[in-house]
Amino acid sequence: MNTTQTLQDIIAAALSIPANEVTDDLSYQSIPEWDSVSHIYLITELEAAFNITIDTDEVLEMSSVEKVKETLRKHNVNI
Repeated sequence: MNTTQTLQDIIAAALSIPANEVTDDLSYQSIPEWDSVSHIYLITELEAAFNITIDTDEVLEMSSVEKVKETLRKHNVNI
């Protein structure tokens, strides 16, 4: 499985939505499933899957799938 697919699966699982609904435009609180609790779950899953530590400022900035990808790139994840 490639990194992009892994990311899509992690986001889908964290938000309890189908993977095909995960797009770059999907954003925090744009759907009821992406609330504060699922956001923290998403962060912990990303940290575990990619063996990184996401700092508080980055957590707050990760307000969309595109922002998640930008953050992962900062941590040298090839996405």
